[in-house]
Amino acid sequence: MYGYGYSYGDISAYITDILLLIGMMIIPLIAQIAVSATFSRNSRVHSSRGLTAEQVARRILDLNGLHDVRIERIGGKLSDHYDPRDNVVRLSDSVYGQTSVAAIGIAAHECGHACQHAEAYKPILIRSKLVPVTNICSYLWFYVFLAGCVLTFLPFLIYVGIAMFCAVILFQIVTLPTELNASRRAMKTLEGDCILEPSELKPARKVLTAAAMTYVAGLASSIMQLVRLLLRARR
Repeated sequence: MYGYGYSYGDISAYITDILLLIGMMIIPLIAQIAVSATFSRNSRVHSSRGLTAEQVARRILDLNGLHDVRIERIGGKLSDHYDPRDNVVRLSDSVYGQTSVAAIGIAAHECGHACQHAEAYKPILIRSKLVPVTNICSYLWFYVFLAGCVLTFLPFLIYVGIAMFCAVILFQIVTLPTELNASRRAMKTLEGDCILEPSELKPARKVLTAAAMTYVAGLASSIMQLVRLLLRARR
């Protein structure tokens, strides 16, 4: 025992908790800074063909027979996504009308998601089925865990909260291969259909790789949070 009433185990657990908390905050931040910097840097590299990201997206969708998939412009930076409910690819202001290889790479990536849905790509189908449960768990897990800590006569709620958080992690695990596959599809299309010159493929790939790392960072952060929860449950 230490003079102030804390055991070595208490101090070790406290330090571990702090280190995990720091890692949870720093890793996603670094990944987000990296993708923003990579996108901004490669936004200065313009496609020699002069095609805009919206034109490229339309071309990719049409080549894959997805004539019914619409393309819309939305506000923000890197808020691009494919919405299967409305069957629309939404491109942000920083991508939509731009001719940079960075913007074209992002647009091609989102079209990759549209192709995944059209082909019934298994990981994205599983991801879609997990969305309702994940939305509930991501909102409630903390309150359930906290209730278990406060209501000492209901300690099982702690583990219910942890189980709900595990559902969130499962969703992230399933999301990762869908993102990587969409990026591979994008690069294959940009090269195979000669949308970008060989020298323009490398900067486009850098942008997509940096974007993928944000999902890896998010998963790593969640795993750290899970370790923190398990350690607290043991105490």
